[in-house]
Amino acid sequence: MAGALLHKTKQITMAKYSEKASEKVAETMHEMKEGKLKSGSGKKVTSKKQAIAIGLSEARKEGAKVPKKKD
Repeated sequence: MAGALLHKTKQITMAKYSEKASEKVAETMHEMKEGKLKSGSGKKVTSKKQAIAIGLSEARKEGAKVPKKKD
C-alpha cells in the first residue's frame, strides 16, 4: 500500500539540462576537487556553485541545451 502512495506522488519532469551539459558540469566539478579549476581572474575555484556556473557556461558555449542565464 505504501508503494501505491509513493507512486502517486512521483512527478514526471523534463530534463532541465542536456546530457552534454551534465557531463561538462561533472568535468568541472572534478577539476575543482583536484584543485585545477581556475576562474576568469586566474584564482583557484573553491566553491561548488562557482564550479557549476563555470561548467554551465562552458556547455552553453559548446551549444548544449542549457537554460538562459538569470539577470
